[in-house]
Amino acid sequence: MAESEEAGFLQSGREIGVQEIEHIREVSRGFPALSRKELAQTICEHWGWVTASGAHKVTACLKLLEKLEESGQIRLGGKRGGGPYRKKGPPVRTERSDPRDKIGSELGQLGRVSLEVVTNKEATGLWNEYVERYHYLGYKKPFGCVLRYFIVSKERPLGCLLMAGAAKSLGARDRWIGWSERQRLRNLPWLICNSRYLIFPWVQVKHMASHVLGQLARRVRADWEGRWGYHPVLMETFVDPARYPGTCYRAAGWIHLGQTTGAGLVRPGREYTTTRKMIYVKPLVRDFREQLCSDGLTGRVIE
Repeated sequence: MAESEEAGFLQSGREIGVQEIEHIREVSRGFPALSRKELAQTICEHWGWVTASGAHKVTACLKLLEKLEESGQIRLGGKRGGGPYRKKGPPVRTERSDPRDKIGSELGQLGRVSLEVVTNKEATGLWNEYVERYHYLGYKKPFGCVLRYFIVSKERPLGCLLMAGAAKSLGARDRWIGWSERQRLRNLPWLICNSRYLIFPWVQVKHMASHVLGQLARRVRADWEGRWGYHPVLMETFVDPARYPGTCYRAAGWIHLGQTTGAGLVRPGREYTTTRKMIYVKPLVRDFREQLCSDGLTGRVIE
């Protein structure tokens, strides 16, 4: 018997042992015509293996199947071609995102500044275009659960903000939270990341950035629940100190935890490094530690 079968291991927060591996073998033998994706979908249905938003963990299950196949514990059919696939290029610049006249008034004179959730295809395309054109990191298609916001005042767009999934593993953050590896793997979806924050270069209004972050902290739990069916309890973000001092995050009550190491996720045959970033976090509830270090968090239930 393979060592991993005897000891068991975690895959996306689920413990995989002898019974789970045998079940995969039974499904694979019983339904040999299933593609790998269909097999993963079937296993997720049998196990009730779902994300916090209620979707089946098909990607995690596919990774599990590949891991078990590589270790010789299961045998799968060959991968099926998915047909021609053309990777989309970056959003095309149009006149919709051209620079506007400078806005340099005081915050109190600007009028009501608010966050608007992006909900339709046309607005999403415009949001992507703005971020690709004006954010120094450009636009990269986010995966998993995300929320896009426009920052607006008097129907004028002033900037863009994105909330997405948190970093899978982060030493300084994980020590500060105090959760175990098992708790992190299970409860990571309840930690979300402000992965893009853009105020357009022609908008130069003092204190607006921290004002918007204050609004975000007050409403993101409800917005996220409305879109994805569960309430996050903690936010994180990363600031490049070579570009920004992080003043707006500190002014909005975010906590500075230190810096990243500059090392990315470790993958076989690949090395990934980046510049060190400042880590900031913002609790959304008082007992965030207790919740993140528990087995009590539950997401959307799909019947």
